[in-house]
Amino acid sequence: MKRVLAALAVVVVLASAATGVLIWRLAQHPPPKHPEISAYTDGQLVRVGPYSYCDVVNLNDCENPGTVGELAVDGRHPVQLSVPPEISGAPWLLGRKYEGSDVLEEFRPDSKLAVTIPTVDPHRGKLTAFVVQLPTIVVDQDGNEHPSWHAEWSVRTVWPQPAE
Repeated sequence: MKRVLAALAVVVVLASAATGVLIWRLAQHPPPKHPEISAYTDGQLVRVGPYSYCDVVNLNDCENPGTVGELAVDGRHPVQLSVPPEISGAPWLLGRKYEGSDVLEEFRPDSKLAVTIPTVDPHRGKLTAFVVQLPTIVVDQDGNEHPSWHAEWSVRTVWPQPAE
């Protein structure tokens, strides 16, 4: 009987210690307040919070942290963009900025969690940046509807400098 009680006491102490360590670890790295996107290329991963994040009902209620990710790229490796279900569960836009012109793609809800982005387009040149946006319709004072967005994530690309 004493052995059983001693074993139970050890289990309780170990479980309590493990719980304390888990709580301490979670407090050190709280989850992000808003969804984050991730971009990967050639062994690098960058996770990016929103550049701007507004309440979808009240576009005047915004947080503007101005976060811009940075990813080193080259012409051989495409970028793998991943968006979380909080973004992919709604209609979302991917804007790609190339040297020559921009490309805008729209994705339907629950259709894509990841997209491959070429770093070089034969007609547009090098990729300089890309953004993920959550669109919304804005109605102005005259009752006219305009497309806009209520959240945006931004990543700038960095190309290697040519040797001199």
